[in-house]
Amino acid sequence: MDMSGNWFIESVYTDLNVMLKVREVFYSGSTAYQKVEVIDSELFGRSLVLDGKTQSTERDEHIYHETLVHPAMLCHPDPKQVFIGGGGEGGTLREVLCHNSVEMATMVDLDSEVVALCRQYLPNHHLGSFDDPRTNLIHEDARAYLQNTPDLYDVIILDLVDPLEGGTAALLYTQEFYALAKARLNSGGVLVTQSGPAGLLSFKECFTTIFNTLGTLFDHIKAVQVHVPAFQTLWGFTIVSDTAFPEVSEDDAELNWHVGCPKS
Repeated sequence: MDMSGNWFIESVYTDLNVMLKVREVFYSGSTAYQKVEVIDSELFGRSLVLDGKTQSTERDEHIYHETLVHPAMLCHPDPKQVFIGGGGEGGTLREVLCHNSVEMATMVDLDSEVVALCRQYLPNHHLGSFDDPRTNLIHEDARAYLQNTPDLYDVIILDLVDPLEGGTAALLYTQEFYALAKARLNSGGVLVTQSGPAGLLSFKECFTTIFNTLGTLFDHIKAVQVHVPAFQTLWGFTIVSDTAFPEVSEDDAELNWHVGCPKS
């Protein structure tokens, strides 16, 4: 993490840096896989930073996690078994468990130290979801786990760090991995992945490649974009299935049955 005085400096593009005033650094160190910081900034509150890149902030994480989870979950009529790849902060798990149909959410995150830090320092992200009896938390490489288990899922959610060259997640954005994930879907299953920055200046980094790669494997595909202020750009998500996407009801009562989280 690049710090100057009480300012966190993040490189967004090669010619653009963003500076955030920091109130407190809760943790700064390295795990076996990545550099990790948990900071408290004036603007965004408690934030997780991996390898110098902001992953999630207390102020706006709901925008990212709700967009990643709910459209995909609502594309399935009755999602009971859900797989989450990554998602160490617990925000994705939290939103999955809002759905009343879910019987088991299997979360596979390689870095147990990051998960432990998030459990300690980011309670408003996970809201106790790691302790929910429907949670099955496993610390393993998501690719290896899917290769070695016969379990099938109604929805697969990939909440992984960006596919930086040489990074721990690079092999989880390939056609080969997506084919493996597809083989672990039940009939009518849905897969969604975070797809990186999708703004005018950034969509070519990985967003279009992920969309096009998934399009070679699935019959139906949708791109979703939302502005996440802490990321300084639009963020992309890709939803795929071999079953046509349903028309989602706009009836509040029906939606509230599916997504049962109380709103704070």
